[in-house]
Amino acid sequence: MTSTVLNRAGSKRERILEVAEEAILAKGFAATSIEEIITAVGITKSGFFYHFPDKSDLAKALVQRYIDQEEVLLDEMFQRADELHDDPLHGFLVGLKLLAEMMSDLPNTHPGCIIASVCYQDQLFNRDVVELSGSALLAWRKRFRERFELIAQHYPPKIPVDFDALADMMSGLVDGGIILSRILKDKDLLPKQVMLYRDFVRAVFLGSGEARL
Repeated sequence: MTSTVLNRAGSKRERILEVAEEAILAKGFAATSIEEIITAVGITKSGFFYHFPDKSDLAKALVQRYIDQEEVLLDEMFQRADELHDDPLHGFLVGLKLLAEMMSDLPNTHPGCIIASVCYQDQLFNRDVVELSGSALLAWRKRFRERFELIAQHYPPKIPVDFDALADMMSGLVDGGIILSRILKDKDLLPKQVMLYRDFVRAVFLGSGEARL
């Protein structure tokens, strides 16, 4: 197979994923049909099954794609924040502010959470998809817990805190904030939640009397 053909196949596969993600985030996995996806993409049913043998394979590919994109996004965001501030705590707070700014323009800057869609409808997916979603949440926990451990070396927490729970709060806050924003049709709710989390993290490591950054 030539590189041109491979590139076309890759582009078509990516287009299927884009269309499927948009539909699933809008109305859920169960309500999204293969027929509407192939119509939107402009392919035949056999063309769809060439890339994804069944709907579960599509779901797995969507979750993996989301995980990969999130890893790159968060790596770049917090690396940029660290470049702006050498201190581990203040760099992290800058990163959270950048995250809040990105979340203020959903879905233009971020489509939403495909992991949440899987969690809400886990009975529709095979074990591989559910476990992959779980690994994504554990990756978020690991990412933020490691940051808190680094911060604690410079700023011992002012209150007893479970770093895993503090890290998991971020996942719960983002998914919950997306739900609030959509139901109440207020795009400012999610960034406000992220900024409130930022204030809480600051208070954990600096105390409530410190000046805001």
